[in-house]
Amino acid sequence: MAPSYETLRDENLDEEDFDYDEVDVSDLKEKYEVQLEQGYDTFVVIDGLPEVTEEQKPKLVKFLLKKLNTVGKTSEDAIFMPFGDHGKSLRFAFVEYSSPAEAAAAVRQLDYSPLDKKHTLRVNKLTDIDRYGREGRIDEEYTPPTIEPFQEKEHLRSFMADPSGRGRDQFVMYRGDTVGVFWNNEKDQPENIVDRPHWTETFVQWSPLGTYLTSVHQQGVQLWGGASWTRIRRFAHPFVNLVAFSPNENYLVTWSNRPISIPDEGHPQLSIDDDGKNYVIWDIETGKPIRSFAQQDTPAGPDGEAKKPAKFPWPAFKWSADDKYVARLNQGTSISVYELPRMNLLDKTTVKLDGVVDFDWAPATVKREGVKEYEQLFCFWTPEIGSNPARVGLMSIPSKQVVRSLNLFSVSDAKLHWQSEGAYLCVKVDRHSKSKKSQATTLEIFRIKEKGVPVEVVDTIKDTVINFAWEPKGDRFVTITTTEPVGATAVPPKTSVAFFCPEKAKGNAVGNFKHLRTLEKKNSNAIYWSPKGRFVVVATVHNTQSSDLDFYDLDFEGEKPESDKDLTANLQLMNTADHYGVTDVEWDPSGRYVATWASAWKHAMENGYHIYDFRGEQLREEPIEKFKQWAWRPRPATLLSKEEQKQIRKNLREYSRIFEQEDAERISSADVAVVQERRRLLEDWYNWREVVEEEVAEERAELGLPADPVEELLKAKTAEVAPNGEEQVIEEIMEEVLEETEEIVN
Repeated sequence: MAPSYETLRDENLDEEDFDYDEVDVSDLKEKYEVQLEQGYDTFVVIDGLPEVTEEQKPKLVKFLLKKLNTVGKTSEDAIFMPFGDHGKSLRFAFVEYSSPAEAAAAVRQLDYSPLDKKHTLRVNKLTDIDRYGREGRIDEEYTPPTIEPFQEKEHLRSFMADPSGRGRDQFVMYRGDTVGVFWNNEKDQPENIVDRPHWTETFVQWSPLGTYLTSVHQQGVQLWGGASWTRIRRFAHPFVNLVAFSPNENYLVTWSNRPISIPDEGHPQLSIDDDGKNYVIWDIETGKPIRSFAQQDTPAGPDGEAKKPAKFPWPAFKWSADDKYVARLNQGTSISVYELPRMNLLDKTTVKLDGVVDFDWAPATVKREGVKEYEQLFCFWTPEIGSNPARVGLMSIPSKQVVRSLNLFSVSDAKLHWQSEGAYLCVKVDRHSKSKKSQATTLEIFRIKEKGVPVEVVDTIKDTVINFAWEPKGDRFVTITTTEPVGATAVPPKTSVAFFCPEKAKGNAVGNFKHLRTLEKKNSNAIYWSPKGRFVVVATVHNTQSSDLDFYDLDFEGEKPESDKDLTANLQLMNTADHYGVTDVEWDPSGRYVATWASAWKHAMENGYHIYDFRGEQLREEPIEKFKQWAWRPRPATLLSKEEQKQIRKNLREYSRIFEQEDAERISSADVAVVQERRRLLEDWYNWREVVEEEVAEERAELGLPADPVEELLKAKTAEVAPNGEEQVIEEIMEEVLEETEEIVN
């Protein structure tokens, strides 16, 4: 065996005394050899630079450094810009950062960023480019890309054009191992569009605008759509558990409780930077990951000990209404707001909020009075810490300015409820007494669009509010309260359902919120508003003792009680229903129908679904074994302007006549179809009878039997009556009473 390096060193041998080829330096190579993934991971390659000369290079480098140093630390000496034989730069450069983390940040935040009006930077890791080259993905010689022939794609909104012309809505059902999409046919059997076994492994989910149907698998997530239900996109996130879309379907968040593990041979979509992460944010259009995040650890308490894990928050990433920002709560410390599409931290710093418990974006881009600048709003709340009160705040993004805040005392918990158009924010505050033995609820309502964002307090509620829901596109709300302790109990608590609406005010102003009516001694625990407002279902779900469904109209066109003359509602119970074992309730996008179902995921008793109209009349009931899931397909927002919608409402009676006529024709055509079907069946029976009679006649002829056995029987009977062969005349006398009168004679 050749001597090792340590042996040679100890013996102080000169270079002339040994042969280099016989020296074993494997231990040195193992210790000091530079690995490609570890040696060059601080380098990035910048493409898309302008072509400059040697004289123009310093100016370009100085300008480029301002952008490069926003994500890390580099210098002029760490930038190498190659030049060609023509004396001009080759429009790319190698840049070395001080750490691999800074290089990774440069790829995330600077890729696709504009350098000026004419140039957009492309930033990649040097190790990625070299790895792709070694794997044979990049040829040494340039070959122009082949342009594939244009292939027309299916329209992803084709579901908006109902072939029947009736404006039906679609829904998806997951039962057993099969997933199917159907047209809703009211009372009739749903019309199947597509039905596939093993389409998903866990659940299905529509995107917010109904463009895609999401299936979830062990290998990742797939999006389906179009008239033929082909696969549109695939997102390879192993062992994915949950998914969430941005409001405008531009981005997708996937989460797995298992951290991502990148194998040695690599991953088709994820990189080594995603190793150990739980969340991945994807660009739906390109199908590429934008950024990944690890699961947050439970923050430590003031004594340094870890707190108990909080309830798992989902969605962990919340989106602004226009998809330009996404934010994540750092429990108890701050809120991180990221800009899309680069996913860079806004202003390179988080929003520090000591003790922050929850936050939520406004569901629409709100135009506040007197504010002309672009902004997105989110609200947050922090608990009482020491002598500091609890606080609810309204923050404007991107300025990070708190435009309204409210201090609260004796707070046990708070919940944030936005109205669908962002006009109101209700903060449901559970307050405790000084002894903390009793609890009550107040509703703090922020009027977002009014100057200064005034706050109105609804403090007429003495009990604990367990559910709250705003009317979509409206200004009324419903609460469910109870006097009993909140939590898991053997017998569900008795509840009260309360309705609130504003007072009438002059012009377009909205008056103060007033109590309309309270319904006592109920079992209700869930509120489901129609997406168009006005109608609401108050239900009892997940309850083995009760399964009530109450259908209410808040704009009933009947006589209004004298006590409600000054209020903007006229409450009427339209109908009640009962669906035993109901676990879920959902309105269709048009607000015409309500689906209720009992899911096998919750229990195995009488699984299946019911369909009701908005008045509570049951249209259809279908029990299905192993019925798991139902979901109406959402519809995108209308393209009509508000003026056009007002014009349609104004002429609604004319449209309704057309619709009623079409419905009558459809019903009559259905009756005609039934009659025609019956006639066809009768004709088929006659034809069958004729064929059978011919077969019987042939068989009787072959056997020597008379063709008409009935005639032979009559002849035989006549011979018995008149054996001498004489003809007998049989006379039958029939009496018929034409009229009968009764007269009394003295």
